[in-house]
Amino acid sequence: MSKKNKPDNRGFVFSTDPNFRFEPEETADVITLAPADQKLRILLDKKQRAGKSVTLVTGFAGKEDDLEDLGKKIKNFCGTGGSVKDGEIIIQGDQRDKVLQWLTKNNYLKTKKI
Repeated sequence: MSKKNKPDNRGFVFSTDPNFRFEPEETADVITLAPADQKLRILLDKKQRAGKSVTLVTGFAGKEDDLEDLGKKIKNFCGTGGSVKDGEIIIQGDQRDKVLQWLTKNNYLKTKKI
């Protein structure tokens, strides 16, 4: 059985207006930049990871699906696990050289690592 006014995640609980409707949030269309226009950074991080090091790729501008796809390709090239969270690609271990190699080969980077 379907409710007319389904609750949402913004905290609306009750309205006295009989014509009130939950309106979905407007989402702006995000355009993924071309690989040459991306400003990606490669970082080594050990903070809050129980002493384990991870390689972070930050600075991607585009859709979440494209970021997931890029993360999957980099993880596959490095042969390690990882994830994509909060706009960052997280690769297990110190894989900075391999990530840099893959990104420059695919025209994402043209500079040295930071």
